[in-house]
Amino acid sequence: MLQQTQVTTVWPYYNNWMRDYPTISHLAAAEQDQVLKSWEGLGYYSRARNLHRGAKFVMDEFGGALPVTVTELLEVPGIGPYTSAAIASLAFGETIPLIDGNVLRVFARLTRLKTNITLTKTRSDISLELAKLIPLKYPAAFNQGLMDLGRAVCTPRNPDCANCPINQTCEANQAGDMEDYPVKPQRKSIPHYHIVVGLIRRDQKLLIQRRPENGLLGGLWEFPGGKIEKGELGEAALLREIKEETGLDIDLGWEIGTINHAYTHFKITLTAWFCDWISGEAQRFAATENRWVYMDELKDYALPKANNKILDILAK
Repeated sequence: MLQQTQVTTVWPYYNNWMRDYPTISHLAAAEQDQVLKSWEGLGYYSRARNLHRGAKFVMDEFGGALPVTVTELLEVPGIGPYTSAAIASLAFGETIPLIDGNVLRVFARLTRLKTNITLTKTRSDISLELAKLIPLKYPAAFNQGLMDLGRAVCTPRNPDCANCPINQTCEANQAGDMEDYPVKPQRKSIPHYHIVVGLIRRDQKLLIQRRPENGLLGGLWEFPGGKIEKGELGEAALLREIKEETGLDIDLGWEIGTINHAYTHFKITLTAWFCDWISGEAQRFAATENRWVYMDELKDYALPKANNKILDILAK
């Protein structure tokens, strides 16, 4: 949960998660919809799907006991090099360095590293150097110390070098160019898309569609719609998108409202309309499943945050 998400956001989710899934077997036995609903609002939903898959794998292959070595942990779906090293070193004492953003920043400043830290080779080289330094007896303390140094002292902006315990050996501190490190490529501008969605009404029910597992917001349910193309009006785009995604013929009703939402790599402005079903059976051209549900049943489905913002407008 803490990957890509702050502690203050995670804490209530973590407490609820441990209440609902106190053991690996509880998580493995849960339905995916239930797991995604528990995760709703945290974003990066592949993490929830991987936790679920990983729990099933641990039950099937390891008898429900989490592996303790990096080699075995890497067999579990969803566990990569960082997570395996974190679990193995912090929980089970394996002598392996842990590389996160804080550690990369500390090392880059300590050595005035000129290479791009986003490159796989650079990170591999740093890991090899740290492997020479990590103590056999205290790998967890070493890894947590470096991470905490980066979090609390060696911060991205205005690092507290005067109170840093390794300031005398830090090359960037000696040169006075700490904020030039670590070296990263320039950020690309974030694209902005205008999106339209329709809350299609039929017999007092609304249509929701499940997104494919292997993409953005995989496995979540949403209202049909899509991007407004260049030169298109919103109403025309919505009619086109709903026809392309569902095959339904609809009438546009009234506009519900517009919200803004940001993802990691792009931003959206989303406008929603009520629509009325005229004819046709909902197809799955862009979805894995369709369901017609009552408005008060939507709370039982895991929806993207942008869709929930539309429901918030309706609630008001």
